[in-house]
Amino acid sequence: MVLFILSACLLSSLTVAAPTSGFATTAFTANGRFPTSIYSKYYNDPTATSAQPQPIISDPVTHEIYPLELTNPDHIPTDDRQDPHPLPAPASSTKLLQSAIAQINSIVNSTIFDSGCTKCVALLEVAKFLFLAAPEEGSALAIELCNLFGLSTTCSEMYGPDDMGNVITEVFASADIGGLDGQMLCQNFFGMCPLPPTTPLDLTGWFKKPKPNPLPQPKAPSGQRLKVLHLSDFHIDPRYATGSEASCSTGFCCRADNFNTSSPHSIIFPAPRYGSYLCDTPYTLALAALEAIPVLADTKDSGFDFMLYTGDLVSHDNDFQLSRDYIKYTEVVLYDLFKRTLLSGPVYATLGNHDSYNSGQASSNSFGAPGPNQFSWNYDHVAALWEEEGWLDESIVQAAKTHYAAYSVQRSDGLRIISLNTNLWYGENLFNYVNMTNPDVSGMLRMLTDELQEAEDAGERVWIIGHVLSGWDADVALQNPTNLFYQIIDRYSPHVIANIFWGHTHEDQFTIFYADNATVISAETALATAWIGPSITPLTNMNSGFRVYEVDSATFDVMDAYTWFSDVNSYPELDSQTRFGPTYKLEYSTRETYGQNIPGWTDSDPLNATWWHLVTEAMEANNSLVTIFNNFQFKNSIKTLPCTGDCINSTICSMRSGSASLVIQNCQAAT
Repeated sequence: MVLFILSACLLSSLTVAAPTSGFATTAFTANGRFPTSIYSKYYNDPTATSAQPQPIISDPVTHEIYPLELTNPDHIPTDDRQDPHPLPAPASSTKLLQSAIAQINSIVNSTIFDSGCTKCVALLEVAKFLFLAAPEEGSALAIELCNLFGLSTTCSEMYGPDDMGNVITEVFASADIGGLDGQMLCQNFFGMCPLPPTTPLDLTGWFKKPKPNPLPQPKAPSGQRLKVLHLSDFHIDPRYATGSEASCSTGFCCRADNFNTSSPHSIIFPAPRYGSYLCDTPYTLALAALEAIPVLADTKDSGFDFMLYTGDLVSHDNDFQLSRDYIKYTEVVLYDLFKRTLLSGPVYATLGNHDSYNSGQASSNSFGAPGPNQFSWNYDHVAALWEEEGWLDESIVQAAKTHYAAYSVQRSDGLRIISLNTNLWYGENLFNYVNMTNPDVSGMLRMLTDELQEAEDAGERVWIIGHVLSGWDADVALQNPTNLFYQIIDRYSPHVIANIFWGHTHEDQFTIFYADNATVISAETALATAWIGPSITPLTNMNSGFRVYEVDSATFDVMDAYTWFSDVNSYPELDSQTRFGPTYKLEYSTRETYGQNIPGWTDSDPLNATWWHLVTEAMEANNSLVTIFNNFQFKNSIKTLPCTGDCINSTICSMRSGSASLVIQNCQAAT
């Protein structure tokens, strides 16, 4: 009741606080009624408080109208029988013989196996040859392996022929089970092999030119600032069921088909209308966030100069509950909402690991058939939407369609933005477990290097965007490709690469890249920074948040970054009324929060890698700064756990580790 007494004093649903960092409005409370005018038609009553809105969505690319059954929270599908699920062609007897000889040689020559690892590899060898000889039986064997190892309680659904079964068949049939591919499969998915070391890189001929020495003179700052919005991990959930179990036992909650095993027949914690900590983003929270952003960033009239979206549009459904139409529906909904509500200028987007399905977020063009074309439906659709919204021109769209939705844009202001499909180094993407000794099977990092060389020759500055971060956590990205990525960043920083932007973790984080593969970690060797954007979704146990950068228009350095959050813990109190929705508040200014600990750094100096390294040194000297960072990392969530003891050293080490290899090399001793 106190909340509503206080809220009744607000004018026009605005909560106005004292000006901070140049923003006249530091908090905004959304209207409690869903803005029904946002769509012309609905399958249900969009003003109801007992159910989420179900707008009727028409796809501007395919011209189809998505049916209610696609998103109906009361009837979530248990499998997908509509879309094609291709299988590899059966192998000839000659191919079987050649593969058997090669695999035997790999096992004989291997020297790092223990007994458990050897057993795992032997099992996968048996699986491989079945998948080659009789791929139609691959799913049945995958289900048996799942049950044998206790990988899931729903093996039949997860590893059936319409889900992961065919993916496993396709991957295992092509993988070098007796070599690095098999070791990594056994390590990551079965926990039966030790983690192999990073494969040594041979960069002979990789770079067309040596790094300039001395480096070119840095561009002079203009003093004019661009305003850039960074959104990530929206994870809109059109199947969100208000009033369902928000404290379920497994998976993600707020779904009509999920419950808490301790109370299977009665709800313990009814899902609030605006979302909860174990759930994805309902329509109501999505529209509240999009309503708040232009007000808080003071862009209602001017708009943003441009926007970054670092991946993950789609909800965290099990693979067997997804389909191509569900993915396309989500893409249409969110890109359309960004266009109509944010006035953001162009949106530069990248694909997240959830922006596909079948546990294969991307496969390289060197992968055996049907691999090269089986994700083109998504690349074609999302690239066409980017063109439809006017964000990319036709030539860039065509490049994105043929290069895994990766692309490069040369802006007229001297900034080149390179968007990568980092699902091609994601550790959970099964298709990455083929040809693992090659750190760039897809050719994406070759493309990145060539684009950076062109930018260097043209005197341009570059931003790189992607979804799955290259470092910080040893379990997220693969070592070999992120090790190569790190060397590329070293070669073209700091004179070409101005900033890097990731998503994926849902957390507010950063990582620093250093010269010479971080052999010396210091302010003098710090080269580049990756900003990891906070998520709109509260999953898991975080508040909802977004970030705005102030960027110098000549150097494209970040001069300040502002992060806002909404307290998800307050959402249950909003259910019994329709006057007020969620409130988003200014959480912090990066410069104001950490800058006071960096002597000699003026307001005209950028928040670059050197600055961030000095911040980590200040954290070492004053551990209370790690506590501040830890609270911001989870957006001031009531669920945030304290970071003390070993956590402090581990966190600072992660900040300084821009590749999975460096995390493993440097940070395991810090935990």
